[in-house]
Amino acid sequence: MSREYSENVLVQNSAGNLLQNVLGWEVVLAYNSEKLGPDGTLGRTGYGEVLLTRYFRQALLRLNPWLTPNQLDEVQKKFTAHVSTASLMQINEEKYFLLRDGIPVTVKRPDGRTETRSAAVIDFKNPENNHFLAVKEMKIHSQLYRRRTDIVGFVNGIPLLFIELKKPTVDVQNAYIDNYRDYLDTIPQLFYYNAFLMLSNGLEAKVGTLGSKYEFFHEWKRLKESDAGRVELETMLRGICEKKTFLDLLENFILYDHSGGRTTKILARNHQYLGVNEAVSAYENRKLKDGRLGVFWHTQGSGKSYSMVFLAQKIRRKFAGSPTIVVLTDRDELNRQISDTFENCGLLGKTKASQFIASSGTDLVKKLQGNPSFVFTLIQKFNLPKELPIYPDHDILILSDEAHRSQYGIFADNMMHLLPTASRIGFTGTPLLADDHITERTFGGYLSVYDFKRAVEDGATVPLYYENRADKIAQLDKPEITGRILDAIEAADLDPSQEEKLEREFAKEIHILTADERLRSIAKDFVEHYSDLWTSGKAMFVCLNKVTCVRMYNYVQEYWRAKIRELEARQGTVTQQEAQELARKLAWMKETEMAVVISQEQNEVQTFKKWGLDILPHRAKMEKRELDKEFKDSKNPFRVVFVCAMWLTGFDVKCLSCLYLDKPLKAHTLMQTIARANRVSEGKSNGLIVDYIGIVKALRKALADYTVSKTARRALTQRWTKRS
Repeated sequence: MSREYSENVLVQNSAGNLLQNVLGWEVVLAYNSEKLGPDGTLGRTGYGEVLLTRYFRQALLRLNPWLTPNQLDEVQKKFTAHVSTASLMQINEEKYFLLRDGIPVTVKRPDGRTETRSAAVIDFKNPENNHFLAVKEMKIHSQLYRRRTDIVGFVNGIPLLFIELKKPTVDVQNAYIDNYRDYLDTIPQLFYYNAFLMLSNGLEAKVGTLGSKYEFFHEWKRLKESDAGRVELETMLRGICEKKTFLDLLENFILYDHSGGRTTKILARNHQYLGVNEAVSAYENRKLKDGRLGVFWHTQGSGKSYSMVFLAQKIRRKFAGSPTIVVLTDRDELNRQISDTFENCGLLGKTKASQFIASSGTDLVKKLQGNPSFVFTLIQKFNLPKELPIYPDHDILILSDEAHRSQYGIFADNMMHLLPTASRIGFTGTPLLADDHITERTFGGYLSVYDFKRAVEDGATVPLYYENRADKIAQLDKPEITGRILDAIEAADLDPSQEEKLEREFAKEIHILTADERLRSIAKDFVEHYSDLWTSGKAMFVCLNKVTCVRMYNYVQEYWRAKIRELEARQGTVTQQEAQELARKLAWMKETEMAVVISQEQNEVQTFKKWGLDILPHRAKMEKRELDKEFKDSKNPFRVVFVCAMWLTGFDVKCLSCLYLDKPLKAHTLMQTIARANRVSEGKSNGLIVDYIGIVKALRKALADYTVSKTARRALTQRWTKRS
């Protein structure tokens, strides 16, 4: 079929027409028509060039009229140079910060001394002061290979956008496998400067970043939060390539996360971009809101921590006055996790996160009396009620993580007293429930909503399946799990001193739930169930309390070893093919490691001794190894963890597929817990919730609460419509 009438070219032409006629880009077809040379079609002197130096140098002079010819050459040389041993990701990261923050250039002063000045590459404040060019069918050569790309988008001559297109009958993933991955190997220079990778067949479209697996390319379905959502290429182009949006995404919504010793390039997802900009708008109008900027409800697993980083990054870049951003949590593990995320994404500069963490109430006050860029603190550190209020000459913005938990009681009152002029945004993975008036009174109403149902529909999280196995276990009596018990369990999780009260007031119910016969029956069923799912991923077992965690661990070890012996005995009685599969399963079971992860408490050695248990080997494992990193590593044989409160919030493990529940939970805590299994991971189609306690009623209620009602969505739509 001739080029003019092939289906993929029709998709390409439609995209080009939209870019040119609607979005204002210049569009050039280079197929068999590009003339090389300084005065040629694109100003290239050879097909190996990807930086269009003609447009690049014109932009440099337009944005930096003070540049001399020598300085212009110096800027271009610095922008194009890279270390020969650098990886593609390292080159890309280096180029990104040069194009975002400017290129250093040597300037000679009148007194003969030299200084460094920054030359802007892109005018982020005035989109129309930049040159937007889309080139169709552009030849790109390397020393060994010759390729022709579908569409490459340039801003001021810099190739920031790559679009690979297929005809509508071809799966979008083919564009990733057949073309994009090939280009990485054959013409890698095209991606030195790249910001956005788009793959589409016209009917569907995905966007991602350099280094991302296909599973982490995502859709761009909405131009505003109230939209129902459309997945075709037109929506993505309108949503990303509108000039102001394109530069906003480029400047404020790209991160390089250096967690775990490797670099991951992250682009905000559609819901994060829309939600963060709602928050930015609220901050811009903070003087009119009496400090209450709103509640940012994005369901667990949808990237709430990164949304906080994007918001902080944009506010620090776009608003004058160097505001202090206070990131507030209520648990040490959350405080460490969020501060590490900020550090690993570069927001703290070269300073370690520990320097920004308040170590005490006194240290917190001292930090707040200065003007640090960030403060990370527990709400419990606001423990000096007689401290005089702080009235700084700069803005203070409080980002309260898990806001539904952190705004109650004396510490929150102390915070409001100490920082009377601060603005507040509440971040939560859970909705404001009907009786939750304090959260709304503290932070205001919703400013952005991304609920459980929409996250699954968008592929931001995987669906969760539920399996009730409570009836499969030996249980002489079933205690009634009342609201009072649920409240008491939740209180004990937040305050360990409430544990004795729980056991005293609900002694009968606790005795039944922790009876030896019942726990053994569950442990045996767990071994049968999880060993049958041995290719599915990692597992988390949620127990009632710390002692039960260790007891369950011991019982599971006993039945796990028995299962291995049973399978070994079967090896001589099965067919050749079955024997192969059995051998692989046995190898997996023998290498599988399990661990208990619980917080420390005073006199814990004696507490466990009363039960005939030894906590020391478990504590040694927790202290001497980095169990959190091991559990997050899909290839690490540490596959089963027993917990009761730790790791139930703010701990993301993409390869966690199975969650076993034997602890009564409700509302916020229940949803946060089951969301441990909803993260997207390669080869993972769903998460599984296995219920041993009978939480189905509480789960149904929580799921109903966690999906925006039509009335609430209509109210949000009206607010956004009025503003637009």
